[in-house]
Amino acid sequence: MRLLVIAERAEYRLLVRKHVEIEWPLAELVEHRLAADNPIEEQFVAAGFDAVVIVGVPPAKSAEALAADLTAKPEFAPIVLLLLEDPPKTEPAAVRGLHRVYGRKIDRDRLIRAVEAASREHRQMLSALRSHPDFEHRYRFGSVMIRGHRCIRQVGSGGMCRIYLAESERAGTLVVLKVFNQVPDVSERIVSFDRFLQEYEIVAGLKHPNIVRIYDLGVADDHAYIAMEHFPAGDLRQRMKAPMLPATALKFVEQIASALSAIHAVGVLHRDLKPANVMLRADESLSLIDFGLAKANELEVSLTGTREIFGTPYYMSPEQGHAEEIDGRSDLYSVGVMFYEMLTGHKPYTGATAMEVIYKHKRAELPEIAPQFAAYREILLRLLAKSPLDRYQSADALLEAIAALKTAA
Repeated sequence: MRLLVIAERAEYRLLVRKHVEIEWPLAELVEHRLAADNPIEEQFVAAGFDAVVIVGVPPAKSAEALAADLTAKPEFAPIVLLLLEDPPKTEPAAVRGLHRVYGRKIDRDRLIRAVEAASREHRQMLSALRSHPDFEHRYRFGSVMIRGHRCIRQVGSGGMCRIYLAESERAGTLVVLKVFNQVPDVSERIVSFDRFLQEYEIVAGLKHPNIVRIYDLGVADDHAYIAMEHFPAGDLRQRMKAPMLPATALKFVEQIASALSAIHAVGVLHRDLKPANVMLRADESLSLIDFGLAKANELEVSLTGTREIFGTPYYMSPEQGHAEEIDGRSDLYSVGVMFYEMLTGHKPYTGATAMEVIYKHKRAELPEIAPQFAAYREILLRLLAKSPLDRYQSADALLEAIAALKTAA
């Protein structure tokens, strides 16, 4: 039994879990926190669940409205709507895919019967869908068939892969699915594929709230794919288009520094920190993505070649721009550029060409910091120092400076 449980209050999600696990000890429940998690997206149909349980607390109009919206989707999994109130005098009209359970408390027997009925209904629905000639097409990503991931649409492409929005039946959520153009022969050491594998190995091993979640990795039809967290709230670049309070900017820098602390601790550099690689969740927590340019310090052979420049010039450290040796302090410089831009609304260095920007990072003086940002001057000066020796020597040192600033305030 696999259920999606939707409720605003944690105690109700826990109570449903306990009742279900008594009946089905091996049941898998995924919880969705109303008003805290990202809203359920239009394309999501809960295909990987036997049923969806929604808990409605009086007045339960919002739960009723959510259930109505979800059951209106032709393929959405059947819903058990637990309404913690007395039943109405007139029973509402029956709705396909909706099983109402009334009561001021959650009654285990009625809950289990409703879940069993919903599950049977879902199996019948899936059986009908599988008999349709076009059923297999939903798992096709271009020429590649990836079962367990329902293709919604292609959202991008690059030299190494095509990028899709998909629903992962296993993860029970929408995901970004990167499908590589090919799986090279093991003996070929193709750089792009090495970077892909490295991205997965780096991220999958780090369970950190500010690092993208990796749900799946595999090979299908001779193509590698990776399923990762989807961020409907967009990226920091979009967020920076609107005015930002200094306290918000500092909070964002603190989260980025926390992620870098975890990454650097395992000997990995990001090497391409920029607003487009910092994603937002609905609760305004941040997550670092795109480790395709990251490099483990222990690798004997650089995947990017010797003295080759990789990164975005606006956010690139002086040493990286000049293809010099880099370490974690280079990532911290990139954080400084983003912090400056979040505070002031513009980048510290711009130019007509990439090389002009790279030159300014190395030689130009930092533009004057406006008086209203005086409290952050020391952090900015340390992060944006030309020499790595003059910067914070670690992400942890930056976190300590932020904590001291917040305490002083």
